[in-house]
Parts: sequence; C-alpha cells; structure tokens
Amino acid sequence: MTGYRINGIDTAYEGWRKLLKLTVQMPDGRTMVREMLNSGDAAAVLPYDLDRRTVILIRQFRAPVMHLEGHPDFLEAVAGLLDEDEPEICARRETMEEAGLRVERLEPLGHFWSAPGITTERVHLFLAPYTAADRVGEGGGLAHEHEEIEVLEVSFEELTKLVASNTIADMKTMILVQALRLKHPEAFTDL
Repeated sequence: MTGYRINGIDTAYEGWRKLLKLTVQMPDGRTMVREMLNSGDAAAVLPYDLDRRTVILIRQFRAPVMHLEGHPDFLEAVAGLLDEDEPEICARRETMEEAGLRVERLEPLGHFWSAPGITTERVHLFLAPYTAADRVGEGGGLAHEHEEIEVLEVSFEELTKLVASNTIADMKTMILVQALRLKHPEAFTDL
C-alpha cells in the first residue's frame, strides 16, 4: 500500500463539521478525489453497576437516523467530542452532562475508527462502574447544544433483549456491551 500521496486538500463545506476534498495520487500516477468529513475524536462510555446489574444508556435525536428510518430517536451509549480535552476528561464530562452520572473509574478499551472510509473520527471507548449514589444530576444534555436526552437505566436482562432485537443499532454501543459481557460473563449467565 505504499506510493499513495495526498496532493491537495480543499474545503468543500464548513459548518458544524468540515467536509474536505482530498486529491490523492495513486502508486501508478493516476489521481482520485475523496471527500472526507473532518471530525475530531470522541469518547464513549458505558456505565455499569454489577451489584444491581444495570447499565446507563441514552436516547436522543439523530438526524441521519430520522432521514433513513423515519424515527427521530436513537438508543446509544453516552458519547461526545473531545473538544481539545483528553479522552478521560471528555468521558467524565459527557457522562455528567448527558446522564447526570459521576464516574470515578474509567476502564479504557482503546480507540477505534468510527467510519474510516469517510471520517477522521476515532472514538475512545470506556466502561465505567457506577453505583446508585453516583446519580448526582439530572442529565439530559446541554440546551445550547440542542440536546434533549432521555436517560435510561437498563437491566442486564433488558440489555440482552435490546441487543438480540437489534434495538441497539449503534456500533460503538455494541462494542461496549460486548466488552462488558466479555469482562463480566458471570453477570450475564442466568439471563
């Protein structure tokens, strides 16, 4: 895969995100154009309570989901853009803003490209243990970011059903759920 080179980068659109147009020279000398969404890194968190066998998920508006599937809401893990922060700082901030949940310990799983064929976004994934006492705020997101987030505390049993029914259709959330199942299989054995 050697011999590829980016010869030019132009801004096709700049708004909430930036759409770039890249001119790429291929090894044989031909060029191709690729559009790329220039998006910063993000962090996503799946808070879990082993004693009560629950996780925190959120439901919020997602324009692409409404565009393709006709419904405005989407069930997923807490997530947000880094905003120049370290992934851990972002993970804690977003968990408080979106879910009203204070998380002390984060269990990093690594960072993963969300869609490498179209965007620069990499998502840093974390599991985060919590207790009922860590629910210190309302959550719901930030009004100035047009967030109207519903916070859901879901049992492991219900989580298993949501996965099996494809109700959770978000890849980052699926990775987080599967990581939780691998890390604590005993918590899912009698479901």
